Amino acid sequence: MTIKAIKEQLKSSDKPVAKSYHIGDHFKVLLFGFNKGMKLEDHKAHHPTKLLVLEGEVIYHQEKKDIRMKKHDEIDIPAEVSHSVAALTDSLILLTQG
Repeated sequence: MTIKAIKEQLKSSDKPVAKSYHIGDHFKVLLFGFNKGMKLEDHKAHHPTKLLVLEGEVIYHQEKKDIRMKKHDEIDIPAEVSHSVAALTDSLILLTQG
């Protein structure tokens, strides 16, 4: 239901839609949905994070480099490192923190 809810909310949103998927004592799994052209602006995660593209295509930006990511591509995001994500197409990403 989480992915369906994100896709429904994206129909009327002008920014990415985020939902918690699973939370434990020392970890968190989040889902983010993007319409083409949406961007999650520069921010820092407080815990090491793994980003996995479930659908679509995004640009992951970190420290002066851009990485084009497609379905099933993944990347490790270090804690406290500024980064952003921009959608080249309608996209869905999964983030695992902790």
